[in-house]
Amino acid sequence: MKFKVSSELGYYFNSPGTLILNIHALKSPHQQILGESFFVDPWFYFEELISVGADNRFVRVNVTEPSPVKLRYQATVENSFDVINCADLYEVQVRDMDALVLSYLNPSRYCQSDKLYRLANNMFGYIDNAFEKVLALTEWIHNNVEYLSGSTNSQTSAYDTVTEQAGVCRDFAHLGIALCRALTIPARYFTGYSYKLSPPDFHACFEAYLGGRWVIFDPTKLAPLNGLVKIATGRDAADTAIASIFGDVRFDSISVNCEFAGTGFEPHFYTDSSSQALSYL
Repeated sequence: MKFKVSSELGYYFNSPGTLILNIHALKSPHQQILGESFFVDPWFYFEELISVGADNRFVRVNVTEPSPVKLRYQATVENSFDVINCADLYEVQVRDMDALVLSYLNPSRYCQSDKLYRLANNMFGYIDNAFEKVLALTEWIHNNVEYLSGSTNSQTSAYDTVTEQAGVCRDFAHLGIALCRALTIPARYFTGYSYKLSPPDFHACFEAYLGGRWVIFDPTKLAPLNGLVKIATGRDAADTAIASIFGDVRFDSISVNCEFAGTGFEPHFYTDSSSQALSYL
């Protein structure tokens, strides 16, 4: 499927500083960049960096004098996903996991799976099928955590979200990841552009490692699972921050858009009777 994505961020640099952005669409065998552009207005030197292991694309912008700065990215992306029979999504044993997957079993800054072990196992540990187990915890998050803009901040963790029962997409994703890891299911954070998300913004969900594949889940249910353009994956939002700011810098504005550039889009969501899951590689 083909999508057109764009984003524009505005900052004011009160002094020289550096900005590291993570807004470029990921390049992968299942996601091809047909064309893209990135502009810094006024022009300052920038360079693209690739993260080790995850292939996330970062842009480092060095601003050498006090100035308002606008950063614009746009791309046309062709992506695809594998449709998998849910019955084939077994729980992979730790002894059989690839070394690159093992790190997604561990607690991380925003996903304290060690603190949620009892909760996860008491509520979902009895479910035998791995896909149904993750689907059940995803449904529980959707039904028990209120999506409430402005209710959390950059310090909010999965443990906080359980107790406060409110959050935004990053908090829903962090809680899903922490519960999966507590159940010995590797899980990682997914950030991207999202078609039909309202209001338009960057979106966060998560992937669980089932049957040797990374399978997408979204506890918010705010957008179709087949309308995502991946930007990055990581242990949590700390690995995939849209912007990391170094210096005396004020954030001013943001605009994000994702449009379907084809015909016949049929939105895909999971239900209790879902027999097919989606995997973005």
